[in-house]
Parts: sequence; C-alpha cells; structure tokens
Amino acid sequence: MIPVKLLLTGILAVLTTACASTQNPDPDSDKRELTGLYDYRIIDPDTDKTLSVTALADQWQDADVIVIGEFHGHNGAHLLEARLQSALYKLRPNQILSMEQFTVDHQTAVDRYLAGETGEEELIKEGAAWNNYKASYRPLVAFAADHHLPVVGANAPADIARCVGREGKQAIDGISADKQQWLPTNPLFSPPGYRERFFGAMGGHHGNTGDPRLENSYLAQLLRDNTMATSIERALAEQPGDQVIHLTGTFHSEGRSGTVAALLHRSPSLNIKVLSPVIADDPRVPALEKADRVKGDAVYLLYPLPDEYKSDDARNAAIAERFKQAPQPACD
Repeated sequence: MIPVKLLLTGILAVLTTACASTQNPDPDSDKRELTGLYDYRIIDPDTDKTLSVTALADQWQDADVIVIGEFHGHNGAHLLEARLQSALYKLRPNQILSMEQFTVDHQTAVDRYLAGETGEEELIKEGAAWNNYKASYRPLVAFAADHHLPVVGANAPADIARCVGREGKQAIDGISADKQQWLPTNPLFSPPGYRERFFGAMGGHHGNTGDPRLENSYLAQLLRDNTMATSIERALAEQPGDQVIHLTGTFHSEGRSGTVAALLHRSPSLNIKVLSPVIADDPRVPALEKADRVKGDAVYLLYPLPDEYKSDDARNAAIAERFKQAPQPACD
C-alpha cells in the first residue's frame, strides 16, 4: 500500500508537470542548438529570443499575408512550414495557401485535386509539380485539402519565364493572345535595390552586369515575382479577410524585396510578415550575423545541408547535364 504522503506528492508532481506543459507547449523553444536536418530555431531578430511555432503564430495571426522563405528541399524548412500552417489555422481558419511551386496556368489541376476529382499522381503530372513534391509539399497541400482550404498556384508559367530568360523583354512583347491571361500588370516591375542584389548574388557565377544572359535572367526573376504578387493580391480580393500563407524561395522574399516589394507596390496597406531561413555556420552554437537580422520579421536557423559535390569536375558535369536536359520551349 502506497503511503498517503507519497501518493499526494506524486499527484502534485503530475499536476505541476501538466501545468508547465500547458504553459510551454514547446519545451525546446528556449534552446538554440540544432541537432539535425529536421531541426530549426525561430529567432526574433530584434530581441534575439527563440520563439516556438505557437508563439510566432500568436504574434502573426493578424497579418494579411505571411511569406515563408525556404531553401528548396531542406527538411527543416518544410517541417516548419507545415507546423506553422497548422498553428495559424487554429487561430485563423480562413486560410489560403499560396505556392511558388505551382504555376498560374496549372491552377485548374490544383483545383481538381482539391475537389477530389483527381488523385495525387494526377496532380503531380497535370499540375507539373516539382520533383520534391511528395517529400516537401505534400503535407501542406494535404492539410489544405483536408480542411477545404484554397491552394493558389502563384508562379509564372514555366515556358514564359524560360523564354524571358532566353530572349529578354521581347519574349513578353511577342507573347500570343491566349497566354496574355497569365501575365500580371507591369510584369517587369523592379523594386529599388533588387537588381543590385540579384547581380551581386549571381555575378560570381555568370559574369559581370553586362552579360545579356544575366540581364535576361533578372527579367525572368521579375516576371516570377510580379506574377506571385498578383496571384496573392487576387486571392485576397476573391476571399477578403482570409490570411494568405505564401511559400517561396528565400531570395524572392528576404529583406522584404522581390515578391514582397512587388505586392506592397500593388497593395501598400497590406500587413505582411516575412519569415526567412539562415543556415547556421555552427549548429552547436548557431548565431545570427548582423546581415541576417534584416532578412525577415523573424528568421529561422537551419542545420547545414550535406555538400552536394566534393569534386569540381563532378559539379561542373552535373550543371552541364542539367542545362542540356532543360526544356527548350518554342517562344512566340
């Protein structure tokens, strides 16, 4: 028979633990060390404090648009996206998922899947889903489908973006009438400072700012940014009061540039929050550099990815093969 004193002590311990769990649902929210590729740490850049997903959702529940920048294919980034989507839904269930990973000309395929008319393999084929769809984006789209939420294919049509990247502005000037519907107004709007940032990031690999290939690549980047901004704006107009969660590569959003700047140019009154990733130099003691603190309204630290190649020859051969196999659409 258990003594009454010990029994009462045990009950008190259970109650105390339960209260602590309720008050702090994320026991690792105050820790900084990263332990693997599925790990992440959300940081408030103003206070340097670590935030749980629940705390961030609570702070941002009133935002019109939440833009989550990602490193495509990073396990931790995609896990965070799915958890934040769920946390925000609990606070504000009128939610729209907007995705760079689907294009505006494949919206019908996305809608058919959400309506239960097609299966996942049909979505992947008909919607031209990215190769990492199942590993990275399936949980988010499935969550939207389960809760009857819209999913917006926000990006520019791939063939038009490729043509702009190959031929420049003339590809837009000569686009056929049936494809005009996919173009945003002012499709090549360029926010202040964005061109310099793009050239600074790409110039080391593609030559100097006089390289016409780099100039055209920048125009293709602008087309994607402005198309995504227009897609978000349209979604909010169609469902006023809803909250948009937009997923995109971090270059399109960090520092509130790219898509974010294009969206604010169109709708200056929008309350937009940006979450940006940073790869930790040292996962044991990850820290934010000064330059990292301006990348978003909050940032999240990620574990470093494995090296893709150790051999320069292997890397160069892979890049050459990738360009060789890239689709070459007929430009109008």
